[in-house]
Amino acid sequence: MKIYFVRHGQTIWNRQGIFQGASLNPSLLEDGKEDIIALGQHLRTIDFDAIFSSDLTRALETAQLINQENHQPKSIEISPQLREWGLGNLEGKKISLMQAIYPRQIYAFTHNLSCFNNDIFDAESVYQVTQRIANFVTQLDPKKYDTVLIVGHGASLAAGIGHLLGYSTAQLRRHGRLDNASLTILESQDMVNFQLLSWNDTSHFQVKEELALTN
Repeated sequence: MKIYFVRHGQTIWNRQGIFQGASLNPSLLEDGKEDIIALGQHLRTIDFDAIFSSDLTRALETAQLINQENHQPKSIEISPQLREWGLGNLEGKKISLMQAIYPRQIYAFTHNLSCFNNDIFDAESVYQVTQRIANFVTQLDPKKYDTVLIVGHGASLAAGIGHLLGYSTAQLRRHGRLDNASLTILESQDMVNFQLLSWNDTSHFQVKEELALTN
């Protein structure tokens, strides 16, 4: 099975540098929609057997826009298992402010999750997040699906994908972040062992820029 993971398009809070988490639910910006349409055009010839999305608005809008661009659109299956990391007291706070108050913890969250203390923020633990993302993926039936699209969120997907690849907690961030409207691809024959084919691919943005120059 080949699994295409997409992080949602940009929201106003992404632009303003605010932690969104799992309870806050902004919509996509117009620029964010344009980025996703460019990604949808990049993926338009891929016949997905299924499309799965987080139930949060920014992810569902992303899935819908990609689906609209596809030559063979599908019904979108929604799951709260694909939600963003529940960040507790961090949600709605400026990232820069939290970095100033909790420099070690915010660094740990973005670089070394083995040092992240979720209890400080009443947030989901690394274990809770990686398990719910990994469990969703590994329960997909390779006899039923050959190619699937999963639309979710930056922090939870990055950690969950790292877990699927067998990385230790300290190494879950080894490839860095997932940008808005980015594409990451895994492949597996048995849904136990996974191979990374692409990480945080944003090459479709170049196509968007080229189209803008011709219009």
